[in-house]
Amino acid sequence: MAFTVTNKNVTETKSTMIPLKQGAEAKLYSYDFYGKPCIIKERFKKKYRHDILDSSLTEQRIKAEVRANFRCRMAGILTPTIFMVNFKDSRIYMEKILSSITVREHILNIQSTDKLTANEKLHTIAEKIGKILSKMHSNNIIHGDLTTSNMLLQGDSSDPRLYVIDFGLSSFEDSAESKGVDLYVLERAFLSSHPNSECLFETILSSYQNEMENKSACHEVLAKLEEVRLRGRKRTMVG
Repeated sequence: MAFTVTNKNVTETKSTMIPLKQGAEAKLYSYDFYGKPCIIKERFKKKYRHDILDSSLTEQRIKAEVRANFRCRMAGILTPTIFMVNFKDSRIYMEKILSSITVREHILNIQSTDKLTANEKLHTIAEKIGKILSKMHSNNIIHGDLTTSNMLLQGDSSDPRLYVIDFGLSSFEDSAESKGVDLYVLERAFLSSHPNSECLFETILSSYQNEMENKSACHEVLAKLEEVRLRGRKRTMVG
């Protein structure tokens, strides 16, 4: 789990970094890190912010992201290995999970080929997700952007390894409200990306509840989830 932190420019150039995609906060590149397949996550400057403020906020977010990654690994949750952090260029160098597919892609593939038994086939994946979220929340790790695109599957399709990725909005809180919101974000992602998947999310919640050792804390989180759901419905009704 050792990695390098540097404030100096490193030797790679844009020409050796292969662009993959760009999100709201960062760009992703494919890269060869001393012979190891690597993903570079580069946070870009926000032009509307003062340079000093932007630099400070970016560094804080990078530190939080790396810390969340490490805490997950210490809790037994699979995440990409961090190779190096370059604060000067706002880059995180991390392991590229080879031969993997997002949970979103996996669900869509199964739903498109076998609609009748899709949810039954996805039951094992839903249980895995619930167990992993239970571990995260038991260690007070809030992901902040739980979606089926931020989980990767690798290996045997009947029992794949599940990695959690993209901790760019993560935080560390012993708060039932924050954990309830985390679950709500995932529920909304399921309903928007995977219609008719309500039973899958119920499987996730059931697995989450069964795995939680502190049952009273779990009850509090699920109660907060219901509160957040209610607030969401009210906003939808009001428009």
